[in-house]
Amino acid sequence: MPSSVMPTPRSSDGRPSPAAVSAAGLRKSYGDKTVLDGIDLHIPAGSVFALLGPNGAGKTTAVKILSTLVSADGGQAQVAGHDIATSPHGVRAAIGVTGQFSAVDGLITGEENMLLMADLHHLSRAEGRRVTAELLERFDLTDAAKKPASTYSGGMKRRLDIAMTLVGDPRIIFLDEPTTGLDPRSRHNMWGIIRELVTGGVTVFLTTQYLEEADELADRIAVLHDGRIAAEGSAEELKRIVPGGHVRLRFSDPAAYRSAATALREAAGDDEALTLQIPSGGSQRELRTVLDRLDSAGIEADELTVHTPDLDDVFFALTGGTDQPKETVR
Repeated sequence: MPSSVMPTPRSSDGRPSPAAVSAAGLRKSYGDKTVLDGIDLHIPAGSVFALLGPNGAGKTTAVKILSTLVSADGGQAQVAGHDIATSPHGVRAAIGVTGQFSAVDGLITGEENMLLMADLHHLSRAEGRRVTAELLERFDLTDAAKKPASTYSGGMKRRLDIAMTLVGDPRIIFLDEPTTGLDPRSRHNMWGIIRELVTGGVTVFLTTQYLEEADELADRIAVLHDGRIAAEGSAEELKRIVPGGHVRLRFSDPAAYRSAATALREAAGDDEALTLQIPSGGSQRELRTVLDRLDSAGIEADELTVHTPDLDDVFFALTGGTDQPKETVR
């Protein structure tokens, strides 16, 4: 499928929304392996941006470049208004980074991990203790604060990891696969934390392999494949670029099936299963049109199902995989 990039987000006056993170032609290779092959990004402040891609697609490399952990081979990028090449200290002062693997020290307590991070940010002792107490309470870790972090569950360690990231009050946070390995409850708790951060004005750059996670959280999503952005847009925009949406009608009465086939001439019929399939984008208007045409002909289907492409369909279509369509009974 060809690359499909949606228009840059714009404010009400038609101008591009202020970017917390922007990049143009970003490139990176390791030896003869091209990891990023000229990617462009525009991430508005106060939003969640999700970068999707299979293992090895370059998601972590993109995070490392934008957070100044590694240098790019080509292209330009600005983070919080600072050029990553000429003002790396400005970038680092404005961001927080939570990697795939926890930065928590298991040999010391949760509180000590927080106070250590406060020291690294050069906070005074009083300010460090105040910030530590506030964040431990915010992330529901107060009761466990005096216990060694090695005794924490996976979800607790992840919460502590993000709390440590917030000690410096960053306005942009990079979360590299933050829910990998978490159980469903812990994952949903983490989603709530991310939503709260954005409500507070923080910009979140999220990499994930969980399509449901991107669908739940992200204002805009980019699919990274073979070092390039294969498609970018909101979840709904991305779903519309994949063909195959349809309404399926099933009948038990052969006469009703034949009448419906006459009324809905564009439908593909299965005479044996007594089903009709009508191409549809899944919008309310399209569904109402189908039902109105059936009502006008005095026909009632025994079952109506709607299939609209989801992010699974988008992901597999863009990265060369296969997946089975999903249908929802309405």
